[in-house]
Amino acid sequence: MKKIGCSLLLLAMTLSLAADEGMWMLNNLNTSNRNRMRELGLVLPDSLLYNTDHPSLKDAVVHFNGGCTGVIVSDQGLIFTNHHCGFGAIQALSTPEHNYLNDGFIANSSEEEAPIPNLYVRCLIKTEDVTDQILSQVEGISDEMERAEKIDSICTAIEDSVFNRTQFISGSVSSYFSDNAYYLNIYRTFNDIRLVFAPPASVGKFGGDTDNWMWPRHTCDFSVFRIYANAENAPTMYHADNVPYKPAYFAPVSLQGYEENSYAMTIGYPGYTDRYLSSAGVRQRIHSQNIPRIEVRGVKQDLWKEAMASDERVNLKYSSKYAMSSNYWKNSIGMNRGVERLQVMERKQALEEEFQSWLDANPDQKAVYGEALELIREGYAATDKAQEALTYLTEALLNGSELMHLAVVVMSFDMTTSQERMELWFREHIMPMYKDYNAALDQKVLAAMLKIIGERVSSENLPDIYQEINGKYKHNYEKYAEYLFDKSVIPYPEKLEKMLLNRKNIDKMDKDPAYRFAKSIRAAFTSLRAEIMNYHLDIRKGERLFFAGLRQMMPDRNFSSDANSTMRMSYGHIEGYVPSDGVWYDYSTTTTGILEKYRKDDPEFDIPPKILELLRSNDFGRYEDTKVNLSPTRKHMNVCFLSNNDITGGNSGSPIFNGNGELIGLAFDGNWEAMSGDIVFEPELQRTIGVDIRYILFMIDRWGRCYRLLDELEVR
Repeated sequence: MKKIGCSLLLLAMTLSLAADEGMWMLNNLNTSNRNRMRELGLVLPDSLLYNTDHPSLKDAVVHFNGGCTGVIVSDQGLIFTNHHCGFGAIQALSTPEHNYLNDGFIANSSEEEAPIPNLYVRCLIKTEDVTDQILSQVEGISDEMERAEKIDSICTAIEDSVFNRTQFISGSVSSYFSDNAYYLNIYRTFNDIRLVFAPPASVGKFGGDTDNWMWPRHTCDFSVFRIYANAENAPTMYHADNVPYKPAYFAPVSLQGYEENSYAMTIGYPGYTDRYLSSAGVRQRIHSQNIPRIEVRGVKQDLWKEAMASDERVNLKYSSKYAMSSNYWKNSIGMNRGVERLQVMERKQALEEEFQSWLDANPDQKAVYGEALELIREGYAATDKAQEALTYLTEALLNGSELMHLAVVVMSFDMTTSQERMELWFREHIMPMYKDYNAALDQKVLAAMLKIIGERVSSENLPDIYQEINGKYKHNYEKYAEYLFDKSVIPYPEKLEKMLLNRKNIDKMDKDPAYRFAKSIRAAFTSLRAEIMNYHLDIRKGERLFFAGLRQMMPDRNFSSDANSTMRMSYGHIEGYVPSDGVWYDYSTTTTGILEKYRKDDPEFDIPPKILELLRSNDFGRYEDTKVNLSPTRKHMNVCFLSNNDITGGNSGSPIFNGNGELIGLAFDGNWEAMSGDIVFEPELQRTIGVDIRYILFMIDRWGRCYRLLDELEVR
């Protein structure tokens, strides 16, 4: 056998992607997709998968609060989603006297179902291809800025034409295939969403930060909500007279379980992937975004965690914030590790070299796509330093210290309008921000964040306020932070209310120390963004041409579009994996693993005594898994499982269906070894971690004794 050169071998690895890779648009499945799905075990007819004329499975999947996914499981609008997706809502209802995070939440009647202000879900009505309508109007436009502005204008007009029909129907035009296609997604939005059921966080987050992104997993990551509508079954704002929503379609539930190689399919709203990102883009992601994010969040989270451990009131306020921050922090660590371990840079470079060779051999194609790689490389090289500084400022001040965010909202306060409108705006937009805020803790965080910025950001990119910090305060960040929190009214709602709602103070706000600080930071943000935007359009143009050229170079490859927070489907099967040499991970875990991990009084691995007793009882009833006999003396219930479905952030809460379109679980995580999956799919490593529907129903049944919910389900 002839030896294959290193670069060609890497190229082969890049192009030999599994047929199952991809987050596919339901309305755009081709023959190759459909045949592969049938081969893997899909039985559900195509007409029940996606249909705009009749109810179908897509009608049961909802976009949950803009960042997660949920699935409707009853004819009364009941929604299953992840516990971490409902975490903010559960926290919002919790008080020291009624701590639903610690104790769980059970609504034993419809009257006890709790409305959640500002929570919403969107249901997809249909997706329309508007590519020709848009691109036909920009043909011949060579200036990229002019082209982008024209496209934005057309997209806005299309969206407005949909929104004008009714308050609760909206349209969103999104770009696909690296700006080579555009689709209009039309949604129906429901704003009356109520919490119905949630397990204790010790169960819903079992394993905490230690197990996050890891396998084996034993987390019962679910919560239950309900959609309410008006008497005509139409969306409306919250009202006590609203009734449970009657969906066009809801997902049946299967207790049959699964085996290795059983068909598995997810439908959800994955956030964003960059599978066609260039090697230069990967380099910037690693060095100018992930590394600063890891450093800053690590420092901030340590301060939060220390305060949370010593004060239960602080713990209640910051639990949700900490969970959101640490999730992406650990993701960034895993991504950097995966990029190096899996030679992602080398593989991207090999593909780009092949692309350039193809261009050189095809003069006609080079005339069309020849500038793609140069635009990309030069654009990223010119923005690396600015992007690094912007990431530090964003992570440390916009997402780090909360004082900056408070001040920015105050900047938008209009003190020239009527007194009534000022008071209303203050109550609705400013006061809610203080519910989960601790000024003393934020002062410590601000000092630490200022220190990181002072040490990591070059002098030309530092905000002007650092002249005062470094001069008057001689680099003493603690002293400057103390000054801000002592002299500013912004950290304290009572003082701020007195200042803002008195028209005589209209000129005083500009002199507030935190207000001045935020203005300086915002000016630095604006400058850095402008510097990056000067090259952003070049990069986007290069990426658009690169993707279009790849399609020409590989006409037989079935390309999927990157995720963009619109509905997608991924198909595959139940499967374990080999994380490293000599190690094999099975495809499912059981209650035995919970008992093995359990540690009394450990904040990550403790569970309530009642639930511990249930798991030790060896009585799982109809939720028992009988397919695998691990012990002749002990019964088993599966709690989590793996599939090789392709997901990313935003897929949390996505239903996992079997070949009959029946619900077998909820996706809630990816695996640590494949954190680079957003930029390169790894068929041998990439897995979706899901919580078994039987574990979910067991908790509702045996722990919650909320039988009324079980009666709503269509259980097969």
